[in-house]
Amino acid sequence: MVSTLLDARRARRIAERVPDPELPMLTLADLGVLRGVEMTDDGTVVASLTPTYSGCPAMAEMRADVAARLRDAGYARVQIRTVLDPPWTSDWITPAGRRKLTEHGIAPPGAAPRHDPGPVPLVLSPVRRAVACPRCGSADTEETSRFAATSCKALWRCRACREPFEYVKEI
Repeated sequence: MVSTLLDARRARRIAERVPDPELPMLTLADLGVLRGVEMTDDGTVVASLTPTYSGCPAMAEMRADVAARLRDAGYARVQIRTVLDPPWTSDWITPAGRRKLTEHGIAPPGAAPRHDPGPVPLVLSPVRRAVACPRCGSADTEETSRFAATSCKALWRCRACREPFEYVKEI
């Protein structure tokens, strides 16, 4: 039993170090996508991942990377589970992950919006956000495109330092 617990902890440390394919400065643990790592009685390592978006194109790469790292570490039986409930939220990005985003010129998300139970309210006007520039810290910024290289980011520009930057959207 103790050996299984130690082996599960080792497997978790390995999975925690897998970089995100779209934001390689972050690990899957930093991003909050790695939900858990367990070891079954027959020695199978089961890693659970939650996608940032439904249909996230990076999920196949994440699953393959976690499985490959675990197999390379000597785990013969590896299973990757996709966990959809509860859905991922940008609030799961760790403080270290938020710091790494800023250090790489990407504005981290603010707090995710909260909704009451029931129907999601329809908002017809644009949502106004205050996004600080990750380079100079100015709040005098503007969104230039709701979509960037990945669906979880938007393009912004700082009016103070005039530099463009990406912003991770709140979910």
